Amino acid sequence: KSAADGQAPEVKATLAGRIRATRPMGKLTFAHIEDGAGKIQLFLRVNEIGQERVDFFNDRFDLGDFIQAAGTLMRTRTGEVTLLVQDYKMLAKAVSPLPAAKDETLEDGTVVRHAALEDPELRARQRYADLAVNPEVRATFRKRAAIVRALREFLDGEGFLEVETPILQPLYGGAAARPFVTHHNELDQDMYLRISFELYLKRLLVGNLEKVYEIGRDFRNEGVSFKHNPEFTQLEFYWAYADYQQVMELTERMVVHTLDRVLGTRKVTYQGRELDFSPPWTRMSMQDGILETSGIDIAAHPTAESLRHAIVKAGKPADPAATRGKLIDFLVSEYLEPVLIQPTFLYDYPRDISPLAKSLPGDPLTVERFEGYVAGFELCNAFTELNDPLDQEQRFLEMGRDYQADDEEKHPLDEDYLRAMRYGMPPCGGFGMGVDRLAMILTDKHSIREVLLFPHMRTGED
Repeated sequence: KSAADGQAPEVKATLAGRIRATRPMGKLTFAHIEDGAGKIQLFLRVNEIGQERVDFFNDRFDLGDFIQAAGTLMRTRTGEVTLLVQDYKMLAKAVSPLPAAKDETLEDGTVVRHAALEDPELRARQRYADLAVNPEVRATFRKRAAIVRALREFLDGEGFLEVETPILQPLYGGAAARPFVTHHNELDQDMYLRISFELYLKRLLVGNLEKVYEIGRDFRNEGVSFKHNPEFTQLEFYWAYADYQQVMELTERMVVHTLDRVLGTRKVTYQGRELDFSPPWTRMSMQDGILETSGIDIAAHPTAESLRHAIVKAGKPADPAATRGKLIDFLVSEYLEPVLIQPTFLYDYPRDISPLAKSLPGDPLTVERFEGYVAGFELCNAFTELNDPLDQEQRFLEMGRDYQADDEEKHPLDEDYLRAMRYGMPPCGGFGMGVDRLAMILTDKHSIREVLLFPHMRTGED
């Protein structure tokens, strides 16, 4: 019919999707199909397609099957947009039923969902099923993609150049972590999956690429927890002629830009707590934070032995083999980290756990480093980068002496990186952030598994 007849013109459409519910009623059948954008109702009626085709649909099509249907759009008496089907065909058969939600449409038109897929272990192992039956899970990963787009948009707008660095590396470095080891058969050479982008990105500063960043996967052969996965997405940038104070300010603006783009607000509810990311974030020196929460003044304990004694006196166990820096890190995790709920920059870290950071003027034991904390865990990490090749070589040698051969905190000496530094590296600020953790906060998910499409799972029966 045309608009000239005084009625709305007919709208023809061909739709496709997965069958989520059916309601056969003799000479007619209602069904709901779903795709990535949402659901719509199909109306199959004898008048249009004949009894044989209605019966064929009822007998041969099951929940989970993919169907293509062509017809005319209409509204039912209840106002629901519906496709009056004039032809249909099967696109794919669900041989196994989804281990998940099934929708039942009652006589009054309400839809009841049965047997929802809720087991976290099963959802993570069978993410394809999780996505297929839980629209909120699809929304989570769309939001995650929007987060990455917003981060790129911000850094591109600030004049940073996006680059790609090797994932397979002849020598790992740039972080304190145990690597995954593999082997190149043709070269007969052991290789490492990268634990960080840092040393390669800083080589680019030597080559006069002054503002660079990378978003990609890192791999660390260490524990699995609600905030750790063996492979994860990292954002790192390096900025020539900037220091850690300037990086703090840029970090605030970058995260706020992301919240504005993705959520439209700077306040986020995470696990029942409201977090306010509006600048400026709280700034707290590590020394002051530890003193306030534990009563231990780390400045009064310049040696590992003295600090270990203070920790034991405070009633906490202390590793007798730990360096002073690792003992300070222990105090942060025990006393300080759990209370850093609102966005906070914790700054000025021990030198011996920060081998790539520049020392504070007049304080060789402390470096210009900060970590950003929110909701009780670390979100980001940044330095004023060390650019003295002689000092850097000495740091590598100290790490080799102070740490046991199998210590995951040990940082190997990278002679090629030192060679690059000897050509001259500009003073710079460096930054790293776990994109997965930012996604956890912005989607209100407690576990990193919930923001990874395919998290690492222990081998077991599916």
